[in-house]
Amino acid sequence: MKKIGRLLFTVSLLLILTGVVFLKQDSIITIFKTYFTSNDSKVVISDKNEYYRDYDFLFVQNIDNKVPSDYQDLLNVYYTVINSGKDEFTFYCPKNKYSDCLNDVEAIANDQTLLSNINNYVHPYNAFSNIETEFDNLGKITIKIVRPYNKDDISKINNKVDKIYNELYDKDKSAQDNIKTFHDYIINNSKYDSDRSDRNIINYRSDIAYGPLFEGYAICGGYTDLMQLFLEKMNLKSFRISSHMHIWNVVLINDKWYHIDLTWDDPVASDGIDYLSQDYLLIDTNKLLNMEKTQHKFDENIFLEVKETNH
Repeated sequence: MKKIGRLLFTVSLLLILTGVVFLKQDSIITIFKTYFTSNDSKVVISDKNEYYRDYDFLFVQNIDNKVPSDYQDLLNVYYTVINSGKDEFTFYCPKNKYSDCLNDVEAIANDQTLLSNINNYVHPYNAFSNIETEFDNLGKITIKIVRPYNKDDISKINNKVDKIYNELYDKDKSAQDNIKTFHDYIINNSKYDSDRSDRNIINYRSDIAYGPLFEGYAICGGYTDLMQLFLEKMNLKSFRISSHMHIWNVVLINDKWYHIDLTWDDPVASDGIDYLSQDYLLIDTNKLLNMEKTQHKFDENIFLEVKETNH
């Protein structure tokens, strides 16, 4: 009887353990990956979408097939994940070689200003409207991203951008002249959405490219995204740059970086006339900050490309 009792106890224990393994298999797999499989600590980002930028910036660079070893690597992971167009991505902190990994992940995840600045370096379609990071003590990190443009938006916007581009782009003109053409087109076909910016009355999607393109209204985000799409069509390296209250474009032409601010070139006039200005079209950092410092005072530790022209 004792042997039968022991056998029943052993069978029961095995059944319980089997049940626990089945129910907790995700956690067990995570533990195994984190502590016993060194290759799984490498960040491998595959299936990048068509809006992925395969070039780097001074502040962030694309990272792939590498184990994160420091804070900069984590910044690069966030940039590459956002840049790739993924809605969700999981990676693992290495167990031994980077002891502060989880602390650094938490610091980055809680710094929305930093994440927004990283967001400025990606294509507008891959940029996030919301980003969340989940992590546990075992070193598993999951980044989840929500974007402001859906597939229907992108299809509709691309069709119209292509149409405008094919009508206005002149291959015999310089990059500067073609940029001026698109700059003037956007301003002449849209107005600054004062209701949204000043009174928080939202009648239009003026914060993204859809607003100026289809509704005729934009705030700085809408102007900047639409200009960015034309810069992308011209295959020019560029990014969006922001201060704590404003956003505009920066573009690389002949190895020099220039600012483009359509918002400030489409002023709201008290006489009701819709003016077109070119004061903030393709200017260097010195000129920008000499003209206006309040809204254009950006973090030179982030946007290093344009810091170099600020002597």
